[in-house]
Parts: sequence; C-alpha cells; structure tokens
Amino acid sequence: MAESIMIVGNGEIGAEGAAAVAAAGFVIRFNECRSYEASPGRTDVVAVCNTGRPAKAMLSSQAWRAHPAVLEASEIWSVRDPEKFAALKGPLAVSHPELDDFCDDYTSQFNSFCKEAGKAHAVVDKVIHDGVDQALAAFDPAPYVVPSSGMIVISEVMNRFPDAPIALAGFGHQGWEWHPFAAERQLVDAYVAAGRVTRFYPSASRSPSQGA
Repeated sequence: MAESIMIVGNGEIGAEGAAAVAAAGFVIRFNECRSYEASPGRTDVVAVCNTGRPAKAMLSSQAWRAHPAVLEASEIWSVRDPEKFAALKGPLAVSHPELDDFCDDYTSQFNSFCKEAGKAHAVVDKVIHDGVDQALAAFDPAPYVVPSSGMIVISEVMNRFPDAPIALAGFGHQGWEWHPFAAERQLVDAYVAAGRVTRFYPSASRSPSQGA
C-alpha cells in the first residue's frame, strides 16, 4: 500500500489533523469513532476492543452499528487476540480482581456482525501485542495491564504496511490508568524521530477516551 494511512485516535484532532484525515488514502478509527465529528469523512477500518465492557457496549448499541463511520468502514479490526487475553485472565484475577470481565471475549460476535454487514474482520495477532510490550520495556513503564488499542494498531499498521506513510491524529496518550501511556508517548516519539510516523498535534488538548 503506497497511499497514506491516517490513524485517528479519540482525542482532540485540531484543524491541521482534520485536513490530513480528509486527504488520507486510508483511515483507521477506534471503537465509538468519537473522532468522526471533528474529522468527518472517510473511514476504512474501525479498530475495536473485542473484549470486556467496551466490546459488550458496542455490540449491544444500535447507535454504534448505525454510526456513519462504522457503516462506511470496509473492515473491523479486533485488537485483542483471544488466546492472549484468555492467558491473561488467571493472572489478572489475582493482580486486578476488579477487572473480572476484562478478558471476556466477544470476537465471535464481531465476526458475526461483519458477516451480516458485509465487512472483513481481522484479529490482530498476539505477536503484535508481545512486540509492543517488548518495545515499551525500553522506556521503563510503570506496571500496566495491557498497551492501549492505539499503540497496538500503530504497531499492526507499521508491520502490515512497512512502506506506507503513516500519520497520527487525536493521540493525547492519556486515559485509562492501566495503559502505559507515558511509555507509549515515548515510543511514538521515537517512531516520529526515526521518520516512521508523523504526528499531528491539536492547538489545545483534552483527555481522550480509553483505547487510543
């Protein structure tokens, strides 16, 4: 894929980022696609948390199913490998008992939704998740549960489309306390410094939602 890829998080986009989204050849959004109002238009992929409460909420929501971005997307990417999260369930029951439904798997339901809606469905392999964990280790992150969906998708896109220009907008690297956002910001900074990705900053920032 030679066309530009835009990964759009759920944080503030800004005018420059919105213009870049509009000009991109391939656009990825997340979960409820909260970026859409600030940057309406093309959506090729919606990347979803396919486990736990976010998955349950999306699948049970007619508003999500009817969202313009979800309707337009030709693909749904499930970012959580079921095998990986099944293995996490036991350790999390000890370390984070409050996350008792965190690993509940809804992958098959997303697959059914995609079949009904005529969309492709892909599951991001656990190898990507493991690679992100290894890359984050260089930045000495505080204890965390899993990387954010945004970080998983950035890694998946870099792996899947190694020669494509990749840009980010709507990434504030803030949100759920058990994502390693400080280390993720440093890792993305390293990718930017290496020329692997471009990042668009809003003129002001507000906290994005969990997952991107």
